[in-house]
Amino acid sequence: MREMRVLSCLVAAMILIGAASLLPAVAAQAVPAKVVAEIARARLATAQYAMDLEAAKTDGYGIITQMIPNMGYHFLNGKIQGFDVTKPPILVYVKKDDAWQLVAIEWVYPKRPASPPLPGAQYGSFGAACHYMDGSFVQASAENKCGKTNAKTGSAFNFWHPPLVTLHMWIWYPNPSGVFAEFNPLLTPFNND
Repeated sequence: MREMRVLSCLVAAMILIGAASLLPAVAAQAVPAKVVAEIARARLATAQYAMDLEAAKTDGYGIITQMIPNMGYHFLNGKIQGFDVTKPPILVYVKKDDAWQLVAIEWVYPKRPASPPLPGAQYGSFGAACHYMDGSFVQASAENKCGKTNAKTGSAFNFWHPPLVTLHMWIWYPNPSGVFAEFNPLLTPFNND
């Protein structure tokens, strides 16, 4: 029991140190104090997934994309709805050999929100697509254009979605393009993995 408390304190200290190390980069980008506070809340809430993809899978996150260059592998928990920085519906990872690292969290919307959920939020986009169980996807304008299996990978059909508006928050990996940028140029070394 004492060991668990010590471990919990160590994890909390590491999270706070990590959040503190992020603050100078965030401040340099003139991120509002409210966003900095929300980043800290999001990091605390997702710390259990930072280096543990299996924990994310156990909690209902399943792969929906393979590696998207300068973005990552996306894992969705379809039960999570709405905007709450402590409960992101999508976790974005990179992989080197067998090690997975959480880099960003993400939300998707059918259309651009009337007002941003956080000051300075920037949006990206993801075209209509058929998604397959192995994380592969194929652009398709309608669900009836999705094959029962992916012709290239043989993986079974999972779901289709219309064009989406995306909102990334780079809370676990620095992004010189900004905390809300769609792509992260620092992920280039992971693009071939």
